[in-house]
Amino acid sequence: MNGLRRGLGIWETMALSIAIMAPTAAMALNGSLAASIAGTAVPLSFLGAFITIALVSYSFVEFSRHYATAGSVYAFNGVALGPRFGFLSGWALLFTYIAFTGASMAEVGAFFQTFLALLGVQVSWIIPAVVAGVLIWWLAFRSIRLSTRVTLVFEGVSVVLILILAAIILGHGGAHGLTMQPFAIGKAGFSAVALASVFGFLSFAGFEGAATLGEESANPKRSIPLAITSAVFLVGAFYLLISYTQSVGFGLGAGGVKAFAGSTAPLATLASTYAGAAMAAMIMFGATISAFASALGTASGGSRILFALGRDGFISHSLGKTHPKHASPFVALAVIMVIAFVSDLALIPQLGTNVFGWLGTIGVLSLLLVYLVTQVSAIKLFHSVGRWKGFQFIIPVLAIFLLAYTLWANIYPIPAAPFNYFPYLVIVWILVGVVIVLASPKLVRTVGEKFTKEEF
Repeated sequence: MNGLRRGLGIWETMALSIAIMAPTAAMALNGSLAASIAGTAVPLSFLGAFITIALVSYSFVEFSRHYATAGSVYAFNGVALGPRFGFLSGWALLFTYIAFTGASMAEVGAFFQTFLALLGVQVSWIIPAVVAGVLIWWLAFRSIRLSTRVTLVFEGVSVVLILILAAIILGHGGAHGLTMQPFAIGKAGFSAVALASVFGFLSFAGFEGAATLGEESANPKRSIPLAITSAVFLVGAFYLLISYTQSVGFGLGAGGVKAFAGSTAPLATLASTYAGAAMAAMIMFGATISAFASALGTASGGSRILFALGRDGFISHSLGKTHPKHASPFVALAVIMVIAFVSDLALIPQLGTNVFGWLGTIGVLSLLLVYLVTQVSAIKLFHSVGRWKGFQFIIPVLAIFLLAYTLWANIYPIPAAPFNYFPYLVIVWILVGVVIVLASPKLVRTVGEKFTKEEF
C-alpha cells in the first residue's frame, strides 16, 4: 500500500497543530527562557509572537483551502515559486520537525525528572526521554487517528490543570498585586523583547502541523483551514493569560524576575507557592504528557514531510511507502526517530532543559525561514490568479517584516554561546539542500511535473 488513509475530522486535524505547539509544555518552561532575556516583559514578547503568527497563519489557511497534501510548504511553495523552492521549503521544515522531536523528547525527560524529584526520586532526564521516544515511535507507527486522539486528551487535561492554577494565582493577586506592567517594554529594551520572542515562536511553532494531514482528512479544504485558525487563536489566548500569570506570580521586582528566569519548572514553583506540593506534582505530570504529545505531533508531521519528499524521488522511494495495515509512513518515521534519539543521546551530559532550548531554537530559526518564504509564495500565487485584492496583501507583508526583524534580532547583537552558533547550523542545512537540488536534476524535474498537475 502506497497511500495515506483518509477519514480524520476537524478535531483530529486540529489536535495535531495543538499537540506540536504543546501549550502546557510551552508554558512549563518557555516563559522562564523568555524572562532571562526580556525581564518583566515576558507577556509582551508572547504578544508579539502571537500577532506575528496570526498574520503568518493567514497564508497557510489560504493555501490549505486550495491544496490538500501531506507535503505542506513543500507543495505550497513549490506550486508558487517552482520545484527548487518547494524542495528547499520542505527540506527546511523537515529540519524543524526533526529538531523539535529531539527537543520535545528531552523536555519529556526534564519534566518527568522534576516530577519524580517532587516525589523524592532522582533519575537522569535521558531515561524517561528514551522511554518516551520508544512509545512515541510505536504510537506514530500504529495510527494517526490514535495519535491525534491521544494527544488531544493529554493536552486537554493538562491545560485544565494550568487554568486552575492561574485562577488561584490571579485570585490571590499575584506576588504584589495585578498590573499591566508585564505588557510594557521595561528596562530590557525593545531588542531584548524581540530576541525573547523566539521562545514565543517556539511555543507557537508547529501551528501549521494540521496542513501535513491534507491527504488524511475527510474534508481537508474545509477542516484544515478551520483547524489552523482555531488552534492559533485558542492557544494564543492561553499563552497570554499564563505568561501574564507567571510574571505577576513570581513578582515584577528584581528578585521575582531573577527567580522566574532561573526556574527550570516555573509552573511547579508557582504551584508549590500558591497551591501546595500536590498541585505542583500534578502540574509537572501534565507538562510531561504535554511534551510527550508535542514530540508525537512533530514525529507524525515530520514523517509526512519526509514521506512526501521520498514519494517524489528524494534519496529512496521507500521513504514514500506506507504500512500495509496501519497506513503510516513507517520508513520515514523511522528516520525521524533515529535522528531524534541520536541527538538526545549525544547531549546526555547537558541538562534536559538545555537540550530542549538548544534544539528548539535551532528548529525555530529554520521554521522562521520557511514562514518567510511561504508569505512570499502566497503573495505571488494569489496575486497571479487574482484571488487576493487590497488589504489581503497587507497581511503577508506585515508578517514578512515581523519575521525578518525576529530573525535579525537572533543574529545581531550576537547572542551568547551556544546560541550564536545556531544560525550557522541552519545555514549549513539549507546549503546541503541547495547541493541536493543542483546535483539532482531528475528530482527537480519529477517534483516540477507533480506541481504542475496540482489543481487550484
